Amino acid sequence: MTSKATSIVTTYKQKHIMGATTGTTVRIVSGRMVQPPSGGGGTPSEDIHLTPWDLRLLTIYYIQMGIVLPKPPVGGKSLVDALASSLARTLVRYYHFAGRLASEELGDGTVTVSLRCTGEGAELVHAEAPGVAVADLVGSVHTSSPVDSAFFPLSGVLNGDAAIQSLPVLSAQVTELADGVFIAVSMNHSVGDGTNFWDLFNTWSEIHRGGDVNNTTPLLHGRWFVETSPVPIPLPLSKLQHVLQRFHLPPVREAFFTFSAASVKKLKAKANEEMATNAISSLQALLAHLWRAVCRARRVPKGQETFYVLVIGCRGRVHGVAPGYVGSALVVGRAVCAAGEVQDKGLGWTAWQLNRTVASFDEATLREFLDRWIREPTFPYSKDLSAGGGLEISNSPLFDVFGNDFGWGRPLGVRSGFGADDKSDGKATVFEGPEGEGSMSLEVCLAPDVLERLLADHEFMDAATLPLPA
Repeated sequence: MTSKATSIVTTYKQKHIMGATTGTTVRIVSGRMVQPPSGGGGTPSEDIHLTPWDLRLLTIYYIQMGIVLPKPPVGGKSLVDALASSLARTLVRYYHFAGRLASEELGDGTVTVSLRCTGEGAELVHAEAPGVAVADLVGSVHTSSPVDSAFFPLSGVLNGDAAIQSLPVLSAQVTELADGVFIAVSMNHSVGDGTNFWDLFNTWSEIHRGGDVNNTTPLLHGRWFVETSPVPIPLPLSKLQHVLQRFHLPPVREAFFTFSAASVKKLKAKANEEMATNAISSLQALLAHLWRAVCRARRVPKGQETFYVLVIGCRGRVHGVAPGYVGSALVVGRAVCAAGEVQDKGLGWTAWQLNRTVASFDEATLREFLDRWIREPTFPYSKDLSAGGGLEISNSPLFDVFGNDFGWGRPLGVRSGFGADDKSDGKATVFEGPEGEGSMSLEVCLAPDVLERLLADHEFMDAATLPLPA
């Protein structure tokens, strides 16, 4: 790599975070702000006003995901300096991620929030965990949440906190392990979504290994608003702080399941055959498989309502929101059924409820949502899922996780950050599987007793592939 970035170095105090495994310590070595290189031609100074898709996410936590990589040939400061250089070049493409969110109180009981492209930089943290091996992170069905939270920067930070405290909207942490390295990224969900997150990760890894990113999808940094929307959108709050809330949720345990391409294909074929259709997707079949198993594990009475919250992407569903659109472009749909229906009517029927929920979000519905939100804004909170006893899925198996080779080997695994109380009972994250070609992985958070029953559910587990316990 030949290009060097101008960096602002911030001094960090050493901190020790004790993990769940014996004597595990994550030690922060250093931290810096990484800016796009001067003269890069991609750092215009502007304010980007946020859409309802962006603003409604101010009350939730940063997107946090990371990959486990083999041990690089060179470690320590040399490794982190090289990663800082490639991250700086990545910020030429994603220049707005070097900016800061800002809120403005208008004096009439309203607040606006915008992204200011100041070029202040993205954070890069260097950490060490010599007592943690790769197998500790990806060698067991159970995920160690205290250890995971130590591997992610800006844990416990709400998206709206960044506007109040002028925090980075993008932060990465490179943690050197005993036999590998964990590269984690935390991204403010009010400036981008999973599509942007993984495109940035892919761009960073490609630049670092010396690749050419000139042929990637052009990015559209300007936000898209419905014609009737004011710009910027005033929120009916005297202070942004009034809508930011944190909750103490019941404890959960987390497990990571992988489903081979053959297993996913079998579930999809069964679901479509039961409904005499070919419209049910692989993901819908897999999520239905999980929904039915969780209802059994929770021992939900058959007459009780259960629901599934689905994140639905808007790129391609709305004219003007192209594949290269930067910003959050998603809504949530909710499939609602009686638990008895989910358990008794079969995999195909359950998957069909998910399919119909997604299909109901056409352009007219999405425009109606945006119009309504501007008039009557609502915000999601982490407690909503646990209180209702449902399931929620995030991320997508279409995102390229295992292509993130930084030059010394493809990822060995992927994990999401704990995000303080963001991992509530019923939260699930889907990833592409390590073998590709249609395989998928699910990271699932449930109450401890429910998770143990799920692990003992032969119908569910027969479709999964598990690592040997570490």
